[in-house]
Amino acid sequence: MSRDELLVRIMEEAEREGWWTAGMTAVAAVSGGPDSMALLHLLWKMAGERPFKVVAAHVNHRFRGAEAEAEAELVRQTAAQWGIPVETADIDVPAYIEETGMNPQSAAREKRYGFLKETARSYGASLLLLGHHADDQAETVLMRMLRGTGIGGLAGIPYRRREENLELIRPLLRITKGELLAYCGRNEVPYAVDSSNSARYYTRNSVRLDLIPMLENYNPRLKESLIRLADLAAADDEYMEAAAEGVFRDHAVPSGAGFRLKRRRFRGLHVALQRRLIKLILKYSSGPWHTLAFRQVEEVLEALSDEVATVARIDLGEGWVCVREYDEVYLGPQAAEPTVYAYPVSGFPCFVELGTGGRSIRFERWERAVTSLPVNRWEAFFDESSLSLPLIVRTRLPGDRMAPLGLNGTKKVQDMFVDAKIPRSMRDEWPLVADAEGRILWVPGLRRSGIARVDAGTARTIRAAVEPEFRTPPQTGHE
Repeated sequence: MSRDELLVRIMEEAEREGWWTAGMTAVAAVSGGPDSMALLHLLWKMAGERPFKVVAAHVNHRFRGAEAEAEAELVRQTAAQWGIPVETADIDVPAYIEETGMNPQSAAREKRYGFLKETARSYGASLLLLGHHADDQAETVLMRMLRGTGIGGLAGIPYRRREENLELIRPLLRITKGELLAYCGRNEVPYAVDSSNSARYYTRNSVRLDLIPMLENYNPRLKESLIRLADLAAADDEYMEAAAEGVFRDHAVPSGAGFRLKRRRFRGLHVALQRRLIKLILKYSSGPWHTLAFRQVEEVLEALSDEVATVARIDLGEGWVCVREYDEVYLGPQAAEPTVYAYPVSGFPCFVELGTGGRSIRFERWERAVTSLPVNRWEAFFDESSLSLPLIVRTRLPGDRMAPLGLNGTKKVQDMFVDAKIPRSMRDEWPLVADAEGRILWVPGLRRSGIARVDAGTARTIRAAVEPEFRTPPQTGHE
């Protein structure tokens, strides 16, 4: 007996995509309509040629009373006839909508996918197979165009997508509704017709029943064009997303629950990558996050492109912010109150852990003079005989002043931060090193005072160094 032409196409595509393997376990979402019943029949036939386990999963959302119960019974009886185990769930979605205020389609989808994933876990299935077809794809792309979308939205429904240890696959995504109905007819596959599919108050139904037929007067092959657009957009989106991932690794520096990046480097990226990088940063920040609206992304881009302003703050909602301070940009949850600390240096050698960032200052005593210059501003040498011990590592206090090396008189530490363009959000936790008399000896990364300079007559040298150096060194020059 010859194979059905559609079965051959599905098997060949499954081979190319690499998801059809002997011995696997797959859960098929089966509503009882022609699409999902055709999918179940196709999988049953495929399992006869290369054995694997198929489990049918059906959800009654309690929207349509006796009609929905009849669909559940159809799925149970047909699956039993084909020797396929079936799991069903009776979920009171209307009550869930009343409780949460969600729209019906979103609520039904959330509960349905929750059950499908739980079924896959209970059977040890690695695949969840869904019945979306080419007409669904065309409708989705057109609906997103109407709302306004980017390349990612034009890509429509993905053929495959991974969620944790489960892969979601849509084997029928390149098969039209007409082909599926014809397959059911040729192979005597029973199915039910959902009466709600004709209700025009659902946007998708209205698009399918009214808008697409009207547009087909201008392009009889509209669905084919929309599906081709989705394929092209998906390829472009995949390429751009990979490029954005590379940019993310190169530009985004973890900072608490969010990320920091350099404005100048960010501005050197193409605007398409800038937009994607912003979204990726929020995606990878800890904690749940919602999708940024286009307007919000553009607000962030505008704030980072302004060559006049040096400080900007944008509230992204849900306690998340974008903060620009000079060349520093932070995206993530609003920072907590700064950590205030004052740690004594008790003996040498000694490590003093700083308040945040996993950094410390290492202090060492050398029994000799060290007259060479420090490697950089994250290292300093002091003549121990000129110090009043113990040393103190602390955060700044109001009115702090220091006598910088090479400068007559003193200078406010606050002004030093401003001159070096240290972001305001970092100043309250920036370490200062003082002695027991309260004299500020060193602001790591910025300036050293003229106190306790090492010379040829120094008997003991105290070395201090920040380890590791701050990933956000002070900027020189001007915006």
